[in-house]
Amino acid sequence: MRIGIVCPYSFDEPGGVQAHILDLAQVLIARGHHVEVLGPASESTEVPDFVTRGGRSVPIRYNGSVARLSFGPAVRARVREFITQGRFDVLHVHEPNSPSYSMAALWMAQGPVVATYHASSSGSLMLQLARPLLRPALEKIRGGIAVSEMARRWQVEQLGGDPVLIPNGVDTARFAAARTAPGAVPEIVFLGRLDEPRKGLDILLAALERLDREVKVTVIGGGRAREVPGVDFVGRVSEEEKAAILGRADIYVAPNTGGESFGIVLVEAMAAGCAVVASDLEAFAAVAGEAGVLFPVGSVDALAESLRRLLDDPALRARLIAAGEERARRYDWDTVASDVLTVYETVADGSVVGVAR
Repeated sequence: MRIGIVCPYSFDEPGGVQAHILDLAQVLIARGHHVEVLGPASESTEVPDFVTRGGRSVPIRYNGSVARLSFGPAVRARVREFITQGRFDVLHVHEPNSPSYSMAALWMAQGPVVATYHASSSGSLMLQLARPLLRPALEKIRGGIAVSEMARRWQVEQLGGDPVLIPNGVDTARFAAARTAPGAVPEIVFLGRLDEPRKGLDILLAALERLDREVKVTVIGGGRAREVPGVDFVGRVSEEEKAAILGRADIYVAPNTGGESFGIVLVEAMAAGCAVVASDLEAFAAVAGEAGVLFPVGSVDALAESLRRLLDDPALRARLIAAGEERARRYDWDTVASDVLTVYETVADGSVVGVAR
C-alpha cells in the first residue's frame, strides 16, 4: 500500500505528534508498505529519508500550547506536489483542524482520506469560530482515529464524526531493554518543556523542597534551566538517551496542569520500569490507570506526599512497576499499527488520492 502522511507541526521541535508520525511510518515501512511524510522542517533539521521537508514554520499559540506551524502559498504548492507525485492509496492527515499543512491537505485532497485527532480542541477559540467553514473539508474524511477518549469525545460532540479509538504507539521493547538495576539513591525524572507552565516543572521543584528525602532528580527538556541543588538539567536528549535515563530511574513524575489528551511519556516510563506519579488529569488517569499514583492537579503538598510514600515503600514501588509494565503492552506499536492499517484497508477503494479541482 502507498501511504502519504501529513504532519502539521514542525519537525524542527520535538513533540508527541511528530514522534508518533515518524514511528508509525517506520513500523509501516518495516511491514513492506511505501510511506512518505510531509511536514514543516528546515534544511538544518535531521529527518528520515521518507520525510519531505515542508520549509520554515512560525511559533503560534494554539490549543493551549505553542505550535510551530506553516502557512501561505508555498504550503499549498508543496501539498499539491506531494499528493500528485505520491499517487497514494491512502492519505493520512494528523490534526486536520490544525491551520498548517494538515488543513491545507484536507482542503486539497480527494479520495481515501484518514484523519487522526490527537488533542481535544474545545478550548481553541480560533477553531470554534472556524468550525462552520471547516465542515466541508472535514466531511472528506472517510476514516477517523482518536488517540484518546477525550479527543474522540470532542470530535463526536463538536464536529459530528465518530472516530475509532486507537492510542499512540510506543516501542515498548526498546524502553524495556534500557532498564537497569536501580542505584543506591532513588532517581526521579521529569520530562517536558521547561518554560511551559502547564508542564508543571515548578510544581515538582516546590514539592522537592518539602520532600526531606535523599533523591537524585533529572530534568529533561528544552528551555531555561534553573539553578537548583541536587537537580540535573540535561536539556534536550536523543530518544536513546531518554530511554537510558528512564531505564535507570525509579520514579517518573508528570505534574502537568492541563492541555494533555494522552500522555505518551507515561507509557514510555512504565515500559522502562518506572513507578509513575501523575496529576489526576483525565488523560493521565486513562493511560496510567491502576499502575500510577495520581495527585490533585497543582497540589504541591499532595505531590510531595505521594513521592514520600513511594520512596518509603519499596514494595509499593515494585507493585506499581509491575503493573505499569503490563499496562504499557497495550500501547505497543505491533498492536497500534495493525489497528491503523485496518482503518486504511476500510477506506481504500482502489482509487488514488488526487487533488480537488
